[in-house]
Amino acid sequence: MGSSRAKEERAARRAKTEEMRRAEVARERRNRIITWTLSGVVLAAVAGGGWYVVQDARQEQNAREAAVAAPVKGVRTFKDLTQNHVTTQVDYQTSPGVGGDHNPVWMNCDGDVYTEEIDETNAVHSLEHGAVWITYNDQAADDDVRTLRDRVERTPYTLMSPYAGQTSPITLSAWGKQLGVETASDPRVRQFLDKYVQGEQTPEPGAACTGGKSA
Repeated sequence: MGSSRAKEERAARRAKTEEMRRAEVARERRNRIITWTLSGVVLAAVAGGGWYVVQDARQEQNAREAAVAAPVKGVRTFKDLTQNHVTTQVDYQTSPGVGGDHNPVWMNCDGDVYTEEIDETNAVHSLEHGAVWITYNDQAADDDVRTLRDRVERTPYTLMSPYAGQTSPITLSAWGKQLGVETASDPRVRQFLDKYVQGEQTPEPGAACTGGKSA
């Protein structure tokens, strides 16, 4: 009798142990499923985010290429510009000048912002190197000047300075190209920069915008 009872107790313990083991296996399987699911969600999010980043970069590049290809409304073009180095002042046909004879030393134009007027003959040399020169007079709003300053400081091959003698509040000049606008929010400002910073009009593409004259 005692032996039979002991067998029953051992069987019950084995059954209980097996039940606990199955429960533990089930919990581990459930945890693995949850982990795999969360990992999949995270990877999908990362992959999706990466895809969006790639798409955004591609769209930005496409937009830039379209801007470069399209004409900028209102831009004036000047041709047959001389490129002689001179040490005297030059009477340019536009204000500011967009090309012609110029000083042998270029104005630094690696996102340089000048708070006072600069020598025009030095700035024209910068245009020869593919820079865009943004100028403004006292009709330009202070907020527009700050916006343009921030943009120039982030853009290689640009420079900015006041220029009292221009007719538009804001003028953008590249070699042989010029555009006058009223405000910094005019979409043509970005179009002009996209098209003419180191653009096809540049006589000396890749030439330095540092190591020249500073303020």
